[in-house]
Amino acid sequence: MSKVLYVTANPKAVEDSFGLKTGQAFLDAYKEANPQDEIIHLDLYKEEIPLIDADVLSGWGKLGAGQSFDALTPDESKKVARLGELVDQFVAADRYVFVSPLWNFGVPPQLKAYIDAVAVGGKTFRYTEAGPEGLLKGKKAVHIHATGGVYSEAPMDAMDFSNPYLVAVLGFFGITDVETVRVEGMNQFPDRVDAILAEAKEKARETAKTFASDTVTA
Repeated sequence: MSKVLYVTANPKAVEDSFGLKTGQAFLDAYKEANPQDEIIHLDLYKEEIPLIDADVLSGWGKLGAGQSFDALTPDESKKVARLGELVDQFVAADRYVFVSPLWNFGVPPQLKAYIDAVAVGGKTFRYTEAGPEGLLKGKKAVHIHATGGVYSEAPMDAMDFSNPYLVAVLGFFGITDVETVRVEGMNQFPDRVDAILAEAKEKARETAKTFASDTVTA
């Protein structure tokens, strides 16, 4: 049995989002193929995702200096503990599915905050004499990426700082098997919206079957 972390970064309801509709198609196909797997849905707009602020940095500093958790202020303790929960949950997963839109050429703020929460030395990566090393090797991820325009082709591909960012960060963690399912061009081609969504859903279903059938080794 595998543990799948399904991470969504869109405040809209599923029926109002092209990306979330495509994500749901992926999820349904995955569940059908792997009913025994555990799927944890993390809606980043409903979860508590602490920002790395003065409390967090101060709390981490105290712990790094050898002080006990009891030395932290209530705010430091609450935020640091929650960040610890998030990264431990991330590390415990075998597969990852991210569903997010392109906003102003980048990722939604809640997704950036989440990446900050799980990018923790000694947990998802470490530094060695040879340089940084990802600690999550052998795991897999899919990014279901919704964009109003077509950003998979030149010249607009140079303006996509969302999917390349996520792929790069996951690679830094050692997760190099990352596939992207694009839902793109809905605003650019409003007369083709139904066809674009149908094609994206079909791609998502096919990707889910492959994603499910491959063996993950830690």
